[in-house]
Amino acid sequence: MAKFRKKPVEIEAVRWDGNLTTVEPLLIGASTPEVYQDLGETTLMIATLEGMMRADVGDWIIRGVKGELYPCKDDIFAKTYEPAEDGATP
Repeated sequence: MAKFRKKPVEIEAVRWDGNLTTVEPLLIGASTPEVYQDLGETTLMIATLEGMMRADVGDWIIRGVKGELYPCKDDIFAKTYEPAEDGATP
């Protein structure tokens, strides 16, 4: 079986804090800009290429290389991504 390594690709991401304004910068230019937050809830529903996905507080919301949005759990994000700019903190 062959092994593969992820190519180094820069993405944009924000950590979901339960406030819809947090993800607004990612919506600009997103190819799947549909996100929903029910009144009084802290979860965010994101229309992804794979269907609707849920983000909980503490998850990362990522805009991928084709403008797609998707959530990522904090532990997976920390193992997969590192800051690309000075001052960025995961």
